[in-house]
Amino acid sequence: MTGEEGRGTSADGLTGEARQRRPGDEEGPELVTVGRISVDLYGEQLGAGWDEVSTFSKAVGGSPTNVAVAAARLGRRVAVLTKVGDDPLGGYVRRRLEALGVDTRWVGVDAELPTPLALAVTAPPDDPELLFYRWPSAPDLQLSAADLDDAVVTGVRALWVTATGLSAEPSRGAHLTWLAARGRRAHTILDLDYRPTFWPDEAAAHEQIAAALPHVTVAVGNRTECRVALGSDDADEAADRLLELGVRIAVVKQGAGGVLVATAAERATVPPLPVDVVCGLGAGDGFGGALAHGLLAGWEPDRAVAYANAAGAIVASRLLCSDAMPTVAEIDGLLEGRKVRT
Repeated sequence: MTGEEGRGTSADGLTGEARQRRPGDEEGPELVTVGRISVDLYGEQLGAGWDEVSTFSKAVGGSPTNVAVAAARLGRRVAVLTKVGDDPLGGYVRRRLEALGVDTRWVGVDAELPTPLALAVTAPPDDPELLFYRWPSAPDLQLSAADLDDAVVTGVRALWVTATGLSAEPSRGAHLTWLAARGRRAHTILDLDYRPTFWPDEAAAHEQIAAALPHVTVAVGNRTECRVALGSDDADEAADRLLELGVRIAVVKQGAGGVLVATAAERATVPPLPVDVVCGLGAGDGFGGALAHGLLAGWEPDRAVAYANAAGAIVASRLLCSDAMPTVAEIDGLLEGRKVRT
């Protein structure tokens, strides 16, 4: 899939621009995602390293931003709370998000810090090398509690935050303020999202994530992220610890071992779906947007996770992240055993 194919098309067949004006938008977003944003530059020579790559494809990126795009592609009303730089790339990000159907009313502008970049090469495809340019800090880490009204924090049906937002002040304090104000309303979702480059060490990440977990209803992470957050990379043990903390839905990604989803009443493992991996970077974000979609639809957790698993598999078969997010028809097709266009 190229960056232009399926551009901004949602499950209802509307382009991103049309979705901005569709009836019902005055109701406000169903989902707000918070935090990291970037301009992504991904090497177009698949399977090549830094020395071999000569051209790059450009897209909007950043994990929670990609989650917002993924949910919007599935027809959800979505807004992202973040900040960009006062530069041409910041303008590009806002325009592109609007074209993809994402509400940008809470995309602020930092007068001093540049819009971040993320560069990647797909060698190897299932574990690409990724470089972040977010120094001396990133605009999205300058979020403060005043950037989101209390009525939105407590009223939105789903709030998606990530561990990266806890890695520095003032963002950390803002996140904890919002989570406390939300009072563990459903669905308050924490993506464990551990990126070593954003933290001094694992102990610091563990301390801050542990402070946030008692405020959330859904936690999502892979085994490494569970080890950092909870002290165990065993899927069942990690799920047990999350449930003991009061999390209602624990989701532990195990790679080739599938995805464990656990509640106080039951647990199940959703098996992986085989695809030819092109770039594994956006799969978790496609998973996240589809998971939020399923939860908002009122599906049982195992059904929502199976749907999310299919969305993530499709994204892994494509190069970019935000532009690769699948439609309802594509996810249904994969679940029904039909070949999905890459």
